[in-house]
Amino acid sequence: MIPPEWSEYRDRVSGLTVRQLTNYKGHSYHTYFTNSGWYDGGKRLIFGSDRANETNLFSVDLTTGAITQVTHFPRVPGEDMVNALQDVCVNPNRNEAYFWLKRDLIALDLHSGAHRIIYHAAEGLLHHSNSCTADGQFICTCLAEDLSDRIEMDLSHGFIGFEEYFTARPHCQILRVAVDGSRSDIMHEEDCWIGHVNPSPTHPQLLSFCHEGPWNLVDQRIWGFDLNTGRAWKIRPTEKGDALGHEYWLADGESLGYHGCVGGKNLFGFVRYDNTGHEEFPMDHGSDHYFSNDRNLIISDGPGGVDQVVLFRRKDGAIGAPRTLCQHRSSRHVQITHVHPRLTADSRQVLFTSDRSGYGNLYLVDIPEDVESLPVLNFKVSGTT
Repeated sequence: MIPPEWSEYRDRVSGLTVRQLTNYKGHSYHTYFTNSGWYDGGKRLIFGSDRANETNLFSVDLTTGAITQVTHFPRVPGEDMVNALQDVCVNPNRNEAYFWLKRDLIALDLHSGAHRIIYHAAEGLLHHSNSCTADGQFICTCLAEDLSDRIEMDLSHGFIGFEEYFTARPHCQILRVAVDGSRSDIMHEEDCWIGHVNPSPTHPQLLSFCHEGPWNLVDQRIWGFDLNTGRAWKIRPTEKGDALGHEYWLADGESLGYHGCVGGKNLFGFVRYDNTGHEEFPMDHGSDHYFSNDRNLIISDGPGGVDQVVLFRRKDGAIGAPRTLCQHRSSRHVQITHVHPRLTADSRQVLFTSDRSGYGNLYLVDIPEDVESLPVLNFKVSGTT
């Protein structure tokens, strides 16, 4: 057990109290924004952290601040545990989490720390985007052809090789693995870079995935997929030059949010998985990421040049003025220090990562009941995201 590391400070823009959950001379970071890291009924939060020259999973008790080391993997030279652990996903129905360790897909008991291998990937394959189906029975992930022997790639540290890998059209597969390790199935495959494999949080047979690459160059970014029938379809079909992405499921498991740039204009939108219920809103500025549990309260982290966590209210079919919840001041230099703001399940708090102190740490801030009391964002940045 590690004593609490948390502290509080008053945000210099909004005046709100921000709680810093971790404080170590090494990076700490929460799960990727499309995966919830809360468990034990929301009382604990899993996170990755670089401590004692090793990268492992830890959890923080959100009532006491006490930290528990959950995994104890020794440092493996050349192995990027950081990227693997940021992709960890928690089972919605039991205290178990899943992540890749080298070529093994691991199931981890979040109470005992015991772990087991539920799938072993063949050589020559990369893996990413782990998420659990709504019934807690399967992990959905992506296997991709490893082309690092002919393409210099370091996607976690500056997206090196991003466009080259997209252009090479690697063979990719969507893999479904039973959490008990009893079966695995290739559900979909194509010669196109697949990413962001995200099951619906309420419908076990539904997931979204994307054609990864530069948003304005991919043929179609957001796709739906039915695990029962194997049918894939376009969600929010795009035209040549449209740049949309960072799609995520709302809590209802039927609608998705996304953002991007169409016709030179920044926008944010919602759409149901069947392409009904479509809404889009012009935005004065872009953003790296957006997130929401529903269509009424949206958060974002702003583009480069905007160092603030921003809130938007949707009311009467329109988006209100952007409001500053707090500064994040993150460099966003590498993937683990991207802000990736995420709302708690009750939409009362925002979790984010920032290296404002020089090291990545986790921060949590309460959303005031009167969102309109927050200051209007005083930056106006144009351009694509």
